[in-house]
Amino acid sequence: MPVVQSPGAADEDDRKKRARPVAASAIMRDGFQESNAMTPDFVGVTGLPRSGSTLLCQLLAQHPDVHCDGQSSPLCNALLGIRRMVSSDQFFLSQLDNGFASSYGHLVSAMQGFLRSWHHDNEKKVVVDKNRAWLHTIELLLQLAPEAKLVVCIRELGQVYGSIEAQHQRTLMIDFIDQLADFDRFGRADMLFAKDKAIGSPLLSLNAVQDLPVAVQQRLYFLRFEDLMARPAACMSHLYAWLGLAPFEIDSQRLATGRGESDSHYRMKYLHRQAERIETPALHLIPPRIQAHIEKACAWYYDLYYPKAATR
Repeated sequence: MPVVQSPGAADEDDRKKRARPVAASAIMRDGFQESNAMTPDFVGVTGLPRSGSTLLCQLLAQHPDVHCDGQSSPLCNALLGIRRMVSSDQFFLSQLDNGFASSYGHLVSAMQGFLRSWHHDNEKKVVVDKNRAWLHTIELLLQLAPEAKLVVCIRELGQVYGSIEAQHQRTLMIDFIDQLADFDRFGRADMLFAKDKAIGSPLLSLNAVQDLPVAVQQRLYFLRFEDLMARPAACMSHLYAWLGLAPFEIDSQRLATGRGESDSHYRMKYLHRQAERIETPALHLIPPRIQAHIEKACAWYYDLYYPKAATR
């Protein structure tokens, strides 16, 4: 069962019961080990929208041994595109009959090289790549980068919806990229949690975590938005240690900012603002009927990640 690993998410007894991260060699694929010892460790940032991934990347970038440009990356999408394309290529398929090991090895090596070369200009110990699809693709990622780890950003679901709805109310004249503006508030909330929508799609990946092998689950670090807001220095210290980085203390009131991410691409519904200091946002007021609907439909989420949520 996945566990939230950020400080304050469980009591001391629960912490002692947690499984420790395993060595990358426990998940190394047969026959294809890393050959370049100088390759930076790969860390993916993934999880729910409006759950602090932009801030997390900004904080990770403060560490002198971390390369993180803070923008959503197309790398995961490109790797999935390569897999789909090659899986339908007639020349590749014809080679599998008489030389599977060799042909499959070529594909693995090429995709591994593609992943490693994406951040070729990085000389830091760790490289961070942000894409919500990494959680869904974790087993493929570990085949290509056995040392990889994912930081999964999560948040109380009513507040995730509330953040999206609040921004929509500020931009009513612009529709969502998936045409949700014409729905009423309840209908829009329901649609956002559909399996192919902004909240529902990463929720499916979160739900599927409990079916992953334990060794794979141990490559995941679940960071609750509420913990990061309440104890940013402690959370980042804990996370840096989990990533195998040297201790580094952040100053939550004096943060360096980097390049901003495109918001117009998302029709200004999902902002990615960087801040010079951490300020806990005000709680969004959620209609009771919508909050109850979310909690009922996603009871498994609260049981796994918010077992003591005040709203339940």
